[in-house]
Amino acid sequence: MLSDLDISQNAVKKHIFEIAASAGIDEKFVEPYGREKAKISLEFFNGRKPDAKLILVTAINPTKAGEGKTTCAIGLADSLAAIGKKTAIALREPSLGPVFGLKGGATGGGHAQVVPMEDINLHFTGDIHAITSANNLIAACIDNHIHFGNELRIEKVTFKRCMDISDRMLRDVTTRFKDEVREDSFNITVASEIMAVFCLADSIEDLRKRIGRIVVGINTAGVPVTVDDLGITGAVIVLLKDAVKPNLVQTVYHTPAFIHGGPFANIAHGCNSVLATKMAMCCADYVVTEAGFGADLGAEKFVDIKCRMAGLAPDAIVVVATLRALKMHGGMEKKDLSINSPDAVEKGFENLNTHIRHMRKNFGYSVPVRAALNLFPSDTGEEITAFSRLCKENEIGFDIVSSHRDGKQGAVSLAENIVREIAENAAAPKDAAAFPSYSLENGLEANIRTVCKKFYEAENIIFSDKARARLDELVRLGYDHVPVCMAKTPYALNDGSEDKNSMHIQDIALSAGAGFAVILTGDIMTMPGLPRSPMANVIDLADGKVVGMM
Repeated sequence: MLSDLDISQNAVKKHIFEIAASAGIDEKFVEPYGREKAKISLEFFNGRKPDAKLILVTAINPTKAGEGKTTCAIGLADSLAAIGKKTAIALREPSLGPVFGLKGGATGGGHAQVVPMEDINLHFTGDIHAITSANNLIAACIDNHIHFGNELRIEKVTFKRCMDISDRMLRDVTTRFKDEVREDSFNITVASEIMAVFCLADSIEDLRKRIGRIVVGINTAGVPVTVDDLGITGAVIVLLKDAVKPNLVQTVYHTPAFIHGGPFANIAHGCNSVLATKMAMCCADYVVTEAGFGADLGAEKFVDIKCRMAGLAPDAIVVVATLRALKMHGGMEKKDLSINSPDAVEKGFENLNTHIRHMRKNFGYSVPVRAALNLFPSDTGEEITAFSRLCKENEIGFDIVSSHRDGKQGAVSLAENIVREIAENAAAPKDAAAFPSYSLENGLEANIRTVCKKFYEAENIIFSDKARARLDELVRLGYDHVPVCMAKTPYALNDGSEDKNSMHIQDIALSAGAGFAVILTGDIMTMPGLPRSPMANVIDLADGKVVGMM
């Protein structure tokens, strides 16, 4: 049986100019990185409108191995193309943290992949390196300013350094220069504010404004100090001038794929760049995109943060489930997941039912929502029958997806049903501004409580003293009416505590450039660690080819 990497390396890839042409992109806008990758100039937007139908692929709460959401998104895009629809896909760039950690890659799997897989998973076109450098230039300039007299009277530094490798030793660090000592920590790059700013900007001008208003610290008068105050906004923009252009690649079936930006969904907003999504929507009639982890994280932020800021709204939502994840939610241990257990599927089905209900009812108006069962080889006929019965009993439209095995034919039923349901819903009023689940006018605390109740079904929202003080400070500083970006475990609806009806707010961090506040819950951390047996132990280079990547 061929591995994901084998399939990617053996795939017949078209020249990137040919992929661009199929998307209606003239060669003059294409900046190739070899034969199979390119950046697309932002000048392509001139005179074009992003008017494709936008399909969001999300998921139930996953297992730590993931449930194939990206695989299903790619499979759906390929199947839409297979039934004659002009289609593109917009995805996030993989972070090196998971690539060398637990997952070993994030470009889909089997016959539902974006290619060249190893290039995309590694340095790709250098975007994440540029973001890391931009972030750390700001950090260096903050300390340099303090060292040479501190004219801005910075008293508390709030901006953190970052790197794109999971490294738990960087969660708590002490920086020292002569008598200047500070307790600090690093973020992983994909949880940094620069990554969020990069992904939410809709032009180079917007990117400049967002970078300029990033708060890097508080001065002795209690007033925020920004990147603009440091006078380095232009230098940061220079580092990002090429990275900001969306990347174009292809699926194994040559569907155009825009892959750009990669914020985590558990500790950031979890969506690819606005520029990539809008560019894809200028090139197709249907665009498939995904948001990280489950619907409680990625999908909520996709709507309440990304779509709110970008003036977008999904035309349909797909919630991916697997039988193994349902069985885990039904109480089975990971080591027993290969055992046939329709009872465990039934016990865990409420997780899917809950996410479907939230996607149908929690936003400003209704769009079609379907479930997609991503097949695994260990799935049994009895379990699939139980799943089908439960979907029918709960009036959930569903499709069985086998894109990993069957490629572009594996999600044809899902593609056909999504197209039909979008058409049936076309007459319904659609106001993107009315779609988010809460109004910014309600204030930060009220909206934290709204998200916790609507999406986590929490009755008790408990603020630590630190979080309460931080909330009061943000209100005082005028940041009471920004969206909330919840940071929590992706593996449960709540924050991972035994009290399923409670959410524990531990801290709040302002991302003024991105335009939201990060709400840290439970024991969430912004710098992951490597697992006991990381993929770094098996990824290698043999005879000039990457091996061991998943």
